[in-house]
Amino acid sequence: MTWLALLAAFAAGSAGRTPAKVFTITISEMAFSAAPTSVVAGDAIEWTNRDVVAHTVTAKNGAWDVTVAPGKTVRITMKSAGTFDYFCRFHPNMTSRIVVKRPKWQHGNG
Repeated sequence: MTWLALLAAFAAGSAGRTPAKVFTITISEMAFSAAPTSVVAGDAIEWTNRDVVAHTVTAKNGAWDVTVAPGKTVRITMKSAGTFDYFCRFHPNMTSRIVVKRPKWQHGNG
């Protein structure tokens, strides 16, 4: 495949894509703030811990499990579409959910 053909194939495959976004969820007063409503695969979520104790962001399906120290932020890129329920392993009453949609450019491709 020539460079020109390769470039054309890449351009066709990326048509309609929008840049990834970064959304912030705050951990404060032993709770996760509301999850964003329009996340698509490829976007990132940042959890910022405003509490004085550590928390985890643990997906119930095992997709991720990270510890967020007091005053720190962690970022996870949402790699696939789906509904992700998550909680804090240290404080199991802390729960939330993120719904990740397929990007529009992927619809109909599998």
